[in-house]
Amino acid sequence: MAASPQFDLIVFGATSFVGQILTRHLFDRHGTDEGLRWALAGRSEPKLAQLRATLGAGAEALQLLVADARNPEAMHDLCGQTRVVVSTVGPYALYGSELVAACAATGTDYCDLTGEVQWIHRMIAQHEATAKASGARIVHCCGFDSIPSDLGVHHLQSASRERFGAPAERVKLRINALRGGASGGTVASLMNVMKEVAADPDLRDVLGDPYALAAAEGVARPARQPSVQLGEFDAEIKAWLAPFVMAAINTRIVHRSNLLSGFAYGQGFVYDEAMTTGPGLKGQFKANAVALALGGFVGLSALRPSRALLERFVVPKPGEGPSPEAQQKGYFDFRFYGRTAGGDTVVTKVTGDRDPGYGSTGKMLGEAAVCLAHDVDSSKLGGGFWTPATALGDALIERLVAHAGLTFEVL
Repeated sequence: MAASPQFDLIVFGATSFVGQILTRHLFDRHGTDEGLRWALAGRSEPKLAQLRATLGAGAEALQLLVADARNPEAMHDLCGQTRVVVSTVGPYALYGSELVAACAATGTDYCDLTGEVQWIHRMIAQHEATAKASGARIVHCCGFDSIPSDLGVHHLQSASRERFGAPAERVKLRINALRGGASGGTVASLMNVMKEVAADPDLRDVLGDPYALAAAEGVARPARQPSVQLGEFDAEIKAWLAPFVMAAINTRIVHRSNLLSGFAYGQGFVYDEAMTTGPGLKGQFKANAVALALGGFVGLSALRPSRALLERFVVPKPGEGPSPEAQQKGYFDFRFYGRTAGGDTVVTKVTGDRDPGYGSTGKMLGEAAVCLAHDVDSSKLGGGFWTPATALGDALIERLVAHAGLTFEVL
């Protein structure tokens, strides 16, 4: 990376569905002269110019950079112009690898909103040594997956240490309420995972391993991890549970945070996520219905003929997603239940004020990128593949509460 790059931040993939939300958030927050030197990048200059024209007065000062995600030389040139790249170019397994490689090689910091476990696993294996040597801080999963989960556990652990002098070695995330829609980009990422598994069945082991992103040489896997796959009853909160689709990535990130923090959550840390569906027969019926629907969708997505039909007739196409009105009406409410080894308990809450995967994710990703550019001291955090909690932690929580509509509370 150049000694004094031209930009603090480049938004790569600015014209994608989430990229547009992210760009508007950054412009509303910083304009072009509020201490953040930033630019828009993508493969189509006309589309970039069209997006810039929608932002409002003063946006013409934003520079537009044209670069192809699959061109290694273009990715290196992009990195040479900035301190941080934030990428919304997915599916990342198809379009994100050259940029991560370039960031790792040039010492450029990077964040994204991927939820693709198999791709993150691959990027760590291929580039972590290079990133550590160059000083590049790579931070995946800076959207709905997995900031509320990862920072929610981080926040709960801080409360547990403050109250009891010890971490909570058992933490449960229960989705109390959630309203939001899906975009074509998210669906495309899921479908690509299914295609990769069909081509390489060994990936099932990676995807099914709760420690897939938390492996360390010479470190034993500390505990068997629960996973809600069917409707089941949680006696502690007196409610039925259904599987939560994002648990497959969130739990892996939380366990990586525990590893990177030197097992600050405990050597025997146990964590799981599930949706609450209420008490009684109604709650049981809803839990089983959600489990059946999710299992059916995954099963159909795993088979080529039915996957093709889903892509053609059912799921949203890339570039499609919730309307601005739907994003405004969306929200999420997460509850975290923690228990220390000594039996003390703490309950916390994380909420968001927009559609979780898009309206809220755009704001979370924007604040994470600026936090990485402005708040993370390179003398205190070296290069490598970090998580939101271990790279950004309390500084990001402050930004999210102040500027992104999230709350973090101890109940």
